[in-house]
Amino acid sequence: MMLPVNEKKLIPFMKIKGVMILVSVVFVIASLVVFWRVGFNFGVDFKGGIKLVYQFSEPVGDGRIREILEPLGLGDIQVVQFGKESEKSYLIKVKQVENRDISQEIRQNLASGFASANPVLLSEENVGAKVGADLRRRGLFAIILSWVLMLVYIGWRFDFLFAPGAVLSLVHDVIISLGFFVFFGKEFNLPILAGVLTLIGYSINDTIVIYDRVRENLRKIPASVPLSDLINISVNETLSRTIVTSLTVFFAMLVLFFFGGGVVHDFAFYMLVGVVVGTYSTVFIASPVYLALTRVFPHKGLVRNIGKR
Repeated sequence: MMLPVNEKKLIPFMKIKGVMILVSVVFVIASLVVFWRVGFNFGVDFKGGIKLVYQFSEPVGDGRIREILEPLGLGDIQVVQFGKESEKSYLIKVKQVENRDISQEIRQNLASGFASANPVLLSEENVGAKVGADLRRRGLFAIILSWVLMLVYIGWRFDFLFAPGAVLSLVHDVIISLGFFVFFGKEFNLPILAGVLTLIGYSINDTIVIYDRVRENLRKIPASVPLSDLINISVNETLSRTIVTSLTVFFAMLVLFFFGGGVVHDFAFYMLVGVVVGTYSTVFIASPVYLALTRVFPHKGLVRNIGKR
């Protein structure tokens, strides 16, 4: 069957979908094993701890503050500039340790390490374990709710044969990107939760672009062309846009990864992995799942309305 485009110029994505899906299955299983064997390294936001805001009379830098507090052995210490740069204030988050007055130890180290900068404690807040557990539940609920809403939106925007593939690709993206995150021992906190939700939004946007082209081609390309070929044509037609968009986000995150510092560094790391995985899943997860569902339910959706393929 002759295609309405030059077949030699097409990358045969759908012909290698089986191998690529197998690769995804391996990475998903590996990520689940990492979750089980290593576990999430929850930060103060989710595990409980102490939040301190200090103001200095001169610029000190978040890296220098971590260096001064490192001898306390508190693990990963979060230090973020707080308020306006001219105020020279920093938010310090550390985990609570039993039988130790962490707040007092930090105060002493900062006083001795920054004697000329005159550190002043502006506020202190203790985050209880129950509050952290509640935030973990709310974070998980937010992720699952986003999947459900995407399922409904795609089903309404296109048809419900498109929706499962889109949501499955989102689940795939979150699991694998978090697998890399946990494997490298990164701390999971509220900014990373924001990164998960950001990745979901980015990934679904890329999927919708390809789905929209598939729907357009279903009406434009003759019904004699097999659906697998039509999907392959659609993916190739949107490939340049996908590459440009992905590289734009990737390079922006790369800059944040090397120069962002602190919590921004981990956020950028998660997004770097997520952009790659999200771009991959749109082609090799969302599209093949839609193709498989049209074969399982051949009398449903747009294929039924426009013509059997």
